[in-house]
Amino acid sequence: MKHILFLAWNYLKYYRLKTALLLLAISLTFFIPMALGKLSEQGSEKLRARAASTPLLLGSRGSATELCLSSLYFRDPKIASIPFGSMEEIRQEGLAQAIPLQLEYRVKSHPLVGTTQAYFTFRDLVFESGRPMALLGECVLGSKAARALGATVGSTVISTPAGAFDVAGSFPLKMTVTGILQPSQSPDDEAVFADLKTTWVISGKAHGHQDIRSDTADSLLLSRSETSAVATPAVLSYTEITPENIGSFHFHGDVKDYPITALIVLPRDKQSGLMLRGRYQESPAVQLLVPGEVVDELVSTVVTVRELLLLAIFSIGLATLLITALVFLLSIQLRKAEIATMRHIGAAPGVIRGILVTEILLILGAGFLLALSLVWIMGHLGISLLENYLT
Repeated sequence: MKHILFLAWNYLKYYRLKTALLLLAISLTFFIPMALGKLSEQGSEKLRARAASTPLLLGSRGSATELCLSSLYFRDPKIASIPFGSMEEIRQEGLAQAIPLQLEYRVKSHPLVGTTQAYFTFRDLVFESGRPMALLGECVLGSKAARALGATVGSTVISTPAGAFDVAGSFPLKMTVTGILQPSQSPDDEAVFADLKTTWVISGKAHGHQDIRSDTADSLLLSRSETSAVATPAVLSYTEITPENIGSFHFHGDVKDYPITALIVLPRDKQSGLMLRGRYQESPAVQLLVPGEVVDELVSTVVTVRELLLLAIFSIGLATLLITALVFLLSIQLRKAEIATMRHIGAAPGVIRGILVTEILLILGAGFLLALSLVWIMGHLGISLLENYLT
């Protein structure tokens, strides 16, 4: 047996290119279905876990899946906003607490989440350094966001405008980092958190102005006196909130009408949750849904698609194995002279068959081990890629 293994190994080593191509084809045949199953399983578990930890979501009536993915994974919301007054309505019911989410803006590629300090408690997020945001213009960074932005406590980050042609709407706001969160292995690691009012400043719902009596050029004034001045529209809103100008910031209109993307609703108990769902069931403008149910439905769809893909991959894999078998058969035909030589020098038929079978088993075994190694790597990195895609 030792001599058979020696001869088979040296033959494969001599024909390196053929061996490498066969090894690659076989490893991919094993790897693709195993990796797809592993990634699907891990993704489903992650989706279900985060959804299950979120009791209820309130958002605009429309796509339940879009509302869940936006609120859970901070995707760019493609749903209509709801008024902030919806939060007060839930509080008045006395059946639940509510945590607002405003997801309209970003800091470079990272989602800017307008919320309250209650969100950190709800998600069990722990501060690595610093403190929660407390004033207008302050923010907290997730661990990955802090690393990507190169920011520390005391640094500043700037929000990204909503669009290149958003002249009269949102504008960049320079925010001070007051805290950095510990890694949580969740979408929170990629996020930048700010107070809800800070996002309203970005949207233009609140702003401050320059002291035009002393700091503004005459070209920006319609008139000036010792006690007052009338400015032109060229006096711009602040893009940075400082201790000196924070007192000048004020809100326009009724705060109850200000937009938010969604509300995380935390009912007092199961009965309170059922009562709330019943009250919002017929609402034409908003919907109150259970994220766990929505994600379960999404996962069942993903599993169905996965099964179809696995069937197609199995067919392709079977064809690959058949082609591989054909390659081995053709190789044996081309090796007739070599096999005849082994017979002439006294090799028994069983030994010759053993060498050929050992070559096949070595390639199949090596391909399978390579596939397992790739699946292990995918198990550690694949779910991160999936979360990055969702966010």
